[in-house]
Amino acid sequence: MNLTLTPAPYPDAPVLVLIAGLGGAGGYWLPQRAALEPHYQLVLYDQRGTGNNPATLPEGYSMADMARELHNALLAHGITRFGVMGHALGGHICMQLALDYPQAVTTLVIINGWLRLNPHTRRCFAVRERLLRECGAAAYLEAQPLFLYPADWMAANQPRLEAEEALHNAHFQGAENLQRRLAALKAADFSQTAQAIAQPVLLICARDDLLVPWNCSAALHDALPDSRLEVLPWGAHACNVTASGAFNELVKTFLAATLTMPPVAKETV
Repeated sequence: MNLTLTPAPYPDAPVLVLIAGLGGAGGYWLPQRAALEPHYQLVLYDQRGTGNNPATLPEGYSMADMARELHNALLAHGITRFGVMGHALGGHICMQLALDYPQAVTTLVIINGWLRLNPHTRRCFAVRERLLRECGAAAYLEAQPLFLYPADWMAANQPRLEAEEALHNAHFQGAENLQRRLAALKAADFSQTAQAIAQPVLLICARDDLLVPWNCSAALHDALPDSRLEVLPWGAHACNVTASGAFNELVKTFLAATLTMPPVAKETV
């Protein structure tokens, strides 16, 4: 796995790992980079089987596999302690990392997360999978913005949407990979384990999210021992893109209070 590390803004700057959603591309976080790079060393990456990280994913690919791959890649770069921020599927990788490697993860920001799959979200996924299966990747990607963005934002950003669609078509991860990553996401269930995540967590969602209802984040908030819930009034599923100003301020305030890198205790002889 190839990680992209931004330059550390100062010695011993905290590390923040940015984890995209189902699309898997590290470029998803462009609206956050200018706000966060002065304060943190950012780690971005294309998830396995997406973008510049080509691979054929195995059957039974799981959230634990995604977390382990990322943790191993971070260790290979000498990164042993870090904060995480993830969008949807990326938020689930954040939680899996916190459960499997609790000494490594210092704090979490989760956008549009859930404990277990909501019936409405399951229906949306089923429609998207049917489009992919029966109409092909181009139709799947043409419909994708409908689940991500507010209608008024889409109407005002048609050239941008067309450019994004062309880019996604050119770098499509493949139907088989997408379906295996989606199967892992649909199978994820943190209803019995969320209470074991002891790190501070910021949950952000948008009230007008068509894909993942905002009350999914509210239920996750209730289950986590140390969490804060912020519900944006507008922004839809990709609220970090459409409402980036308000989103970035929430994240910066939370991380300033929680993402510190205390010195690792030295072994005594």
